[in-house]
Amino acid sequence: MSKREKLMRQLSSVQFALWELHLYLDTHPSDLEAVSLHEQYEKKLMKLCEEYESAYGPLTPLKGEGVGWLSDPWPWDAERSDD
Repeated sequence: MSKREKLMRQLSSVQFALWELHLYLDTHPSDLEAVSLHEQYEKKLMKLCEEYESAYGPLTPLKGEGVGWLSDPWPWDAERSDD
């Protein structure tokens, strides 16, 4: 398994744990230990995201470039040369 694949697997695992904690906290909001654990996993996820993105690029299309493609002309907006 490549370093990229290992990092992606770590990201997926932390995201899963974070989501499960989120669901648990929906029904147990006063569990301070779970709140603390959720915060730890959030920090870990942010660190892993930064590590991945610095090595391999953005994880989502909206990171990095933003939505610059929206300001580009669409194919039907460009003037046709044969008109």
